[in-house]
Amino acid sequence: MSSTTATEPILIAGVRVSPDHLIGGVRVPSPDRFVTLSPIDGAPLGHVACGGPAEAAAAVGAAAAAFPEWAALGPAGRAAALHRLADLIDSQVDEIATVECADMGMLLASLRARVIARAAMNFRNYADLAVAYQERDWHSKGTWNRVQRMPAGPVAVITPWNAPFMLSTWKVAPALAAGCTVVLKPAEWSPLSASLLADLTVAAGFSPGVFNLLQGTGERTGAALVADPRLARISFTGSPETARQIAATAGANLVPFTGELGGKGPLIVCEDADLELAAARAAGQYDDAGQVCLAGTRLLVQASIADAFLERFDAHVAAHVLGDPRSPETTIAPLIHPEHLTRVQGFVDRAVSDGHALLRGGHRLDGLFFEPTLIAPHSNDAEIVQSEVFGPVLTFQTFTDEAEAIALANSTRYGLSGIVFTASMGRAERIGRALRAGVVWVNTFLVRDLTAPFGGCGISGIGREGGNYALDFYSDLKTLQILEGSVG
Repeated sequence: MSSTTATEPILIAGVRVSPDHLIGGVRVPSPDRFVTLSPIDGAPLGHVACGGPAEAAAAVGAAAAAFPEWAALGPAGRAAALHRLADLIDSQVDEIATVECADMGMLLASLRARVIARAAMNFRNYADLAVAYQERDWHSKGTWNRVQRMPAGPVAVITPWNAPFMLSTWKVAPALAAGCTVVLKPAEWSPLSASLLADLTVAAGFSPGVFNLLQGTGERTGAALVADPRLARISFTGSPETARQIAATAGANLVPFTGELGGKGPLIVCEDADLELAAARAAGQYDDAGQVCLAGTRLLVQASIADAFLERFDAHVAAHVLGDPRSPETTIAPLIHPEHLTRVQGFVDRAVSDGHALLRGGHRLDGLFFEPTLIAPHSNDAEIVQSEVFGPVLTFQTFTDEAEAIALANSTRYGLSGIVFTASMGRAERIGRALRAGVVWVNTFLVRDLTAPFGGCGISGIGREGGNYALDFYSDLKTLQILEGSVG
């Protein structure tokens, strides 16, 4: 591993960001580095450390060394540290939002108003859930029994490039609250805000090694990290293809693994729905340039209202403003990276080449912008229907009755989310129960209760995050059984 002489920070609108790892409480550079680009103008923001096997081993070693002391603090002791961290996040919202906007391209107003605040909520909520946990007690066959949680050990957390700060805390918070120590590897396309999180853990007084930041690429850094047999858990958000590789490595070491792996959610509009509401929410699926795993990207509209829906939908889409994410007028920001823009364009070009109807959009614009696009496929088996695009591209299909809507909704290998618009409670319950998805919203979208389970079916994921489901994942459960009357 390289020397521990820290690299000069990257400066983004006055905010200083370290490009190095944080290992055992110390900033550690790497001889190998990669460039992170701003989606806003394509300009390089700086060179970031790219770790390899030595840095990965050091990070896991630091987490393993810090684990006994952190675990011994107990839920209340850890909660105090996590609440300090949450308070620091709240005090740095503008700085974190500024860096994330420059590095990932998400709307600055959205980051300031809700996304970064959600990160602080994650730490507070999981800290409080861990403290409030009630161990199960019962009597059975002459014994007194209690189920106890034991912190699992050091864990690896690998996060995606969209909403990187908040989604990192979504995993890091329950791991720390459960008593695990963490090695976080953020995505190489948006690595900088995670470095701010590392700084805040130090400022919050975390002991060295409780939280470690490992920068680098998936192929080199991530692969070395997940192969370490000292890990007790691995949590990943990203593509099914990468998840298969991680799962194979985790399986070889018998390390429990959870993955949130994207979606191809249906947005179902029934003939009794509030069309204005449904059309507005459907147009809102283009938010964040469609780079949202939970988005309802397949519009399934009852045939009897298709024309009326499209008229309203077109009006709402026309109101979108593509532009600089730092501008308050902008509603759709650029895509994250030139490679991703090429990928999105490829999906649309192939769909048009295959004869699917292009109802609107379909073209890239200057920079990394892509028009809000709507495609009416002539086959439900089409790639544009069955594969996750992860861009501002929706499909439009019609159905005649509930049975057909459900069949279309469940026809992909994904199963992360679903959205239903109807005025009937009975229909909402029937369709909601029938959809194969981890979460189904009715007449709303993206409302999250942090205590609810979150995850996917099919290739959308393995396991569940959220609430006690996440705390259980980062714990080993033990039953303590005592013969009644044998102890005083």
